[in-house]
Amino acid sequence: MKGIKIADGEARDRLIIWIRRRMEEFGISIEALAASIKHDEAHPPLYRDARGHEWNGVGDMPDWLLAAKNAGVSPEFFRIETRPSASTPIATQPTVAQATVDPRQLDLFNAT
Repeated sequence: MKGIKIADGEARDRLIIWIRRRMEEFGISIEALAASIKHDEAHPPLYRDARGHEWNGVGDMPDWLLAAKNAGVSPEFFRIETRPSASTPIATQPTVAQATVDPRQLDLFNAT
């Protein structure tokens, strides 16, 4: 998993025990977990709201996106923009100074 720091020592061991117990509790096999990970990698999220809810466009529209749509917000408002690929020339990529907060990532329900 990218971007996740794995705990060391005893904390890591306790986490592994907790995960194994939850998998057993819910009847999740290693094979099912591996298949789910492969599916997620093959179908990355296309939509995301400010609370971190994501949808990859497969299956029924989730409640959070359906509620926004019913409130008059286009689902395209939540579409995740693709990032520049490694082959994109550096000169065409935005600099840190040019980067702005994407309004789609603002939590409109908990504005502070």
